[in-house]
Amino acid sequence: MKQLFTLTLLLTSIVLTAQDSEKTTEKKFTLSGSIDAYYQTLLTTSDDSGQSFGTAFANQTGFAFGMGNIIASYESGKVGAVLDLVTGPRGAGATFSNDIVDGIINQAYAYWNVSESTTLTFGRFNTFLGYEVIAPAVNFNYSTSYLFSSGPFSHMGLKADFALSDDFSLMLAVMNPWDTNNTSTTGEYSFGAQLGYSDQYLNLYYDSGNNGGLGFEIDYTGGFDLSDEFFLGINAAYNDNDGSGFYGAALYPQYGLNKDFSIGLRAEYFSLHDKDLDDLPSVFATTLTGSYTVDSNLIIKPEIRFDSWSNNDAAYFDADGEDASSLAAFTIAAIYQF
Repeated sequence: MKQLFTLTLLLTSIVLTAQDSEKTTEKKFTLSGSIDAYYQTLLTTSDDSGQSFGTAFANQTGFAFGMGNIIASYESGKVGAVLDLVTGPRGAGATFSNDIVDGIINQAYAYWNVSESTTLTFGRFNTFLGYEVIAPAVNFNYSTSYLFSSGPFSHMGLKADFALSDDFSLMLAVMNPWDTNNTSTTGEYSFGAQLGYSDQYLNLYYDSGNNGGLGFEIDYTGGFDLSDEFFLGINAAYNDNDGSGFYGAALYPQYGLNKDFSIGLRAEYFSLHDKDLDDLPSVFATTLTGSYTVDSNLIIKPEIRFDSWSNNDAAYFDADGEDASSLAAFTIAAIYQF
């Protein structure tokens, strides 16, 4: 009887060990992505004038395609990999068309969950700076801000994420210089850091500024739920590269009218600066966006945007061909995510 009891315990131990081993090596594959298209008409000048706002993406009049992307994710135990493929004008703008395989690869990285609180990521990944991202399905506003358009879109390198506590997080990174996403031929590198506390993030970035680099940037990104329906997002940044650069701030108040429809405003101030120049142009850009979700996957976004520049009366031109400091447009976008 004693031997039978011992054998039973041994078999039970083997089974439990095998089950634990299967759990630790469980393999998961997921596929997701989005496509988007839009229609845009200029309100202060003719659509055939060829004008657009001074920001990235969504800069065509008439009907236009944004981008399509497919994200493949594979995880086995503590390690995994992500491949994010993108096509279309928005994807080409985000990847600079030809920096890796003709602008097809948006992200491509492997990661290792070293422990419950530490993750290492190696490869090409989207930037940690700023409030907005490349994929339109994640942003509330369809058009993008000046702050987003002026900073890096992606990085190539190694980063380490640390969960310091339930509220605090830390990220440290060493990467190629600004938007050098394939090979750094200059021998230079950039460095990044992010300190997070309860969904508020202080971001730091530095490269030498040589060879078209960005220099130094400090960026704050966060937001607060002021009520169950009302959220206020915040972004502010300052950049300096040997005495010149940019700075600005943007507020993102958003109000949910019901579970399917929300309305939001982006109010942004953005300015250039240079130690050798005075009265450089600045812009105040106001974007009002509605967001209507159909069956969880399709998002319809009507949007009105108005940009007004100071110290730059020739930023645009009006319907009569005269210099103008402002531009307005109406855009309606459709985004399908899966």
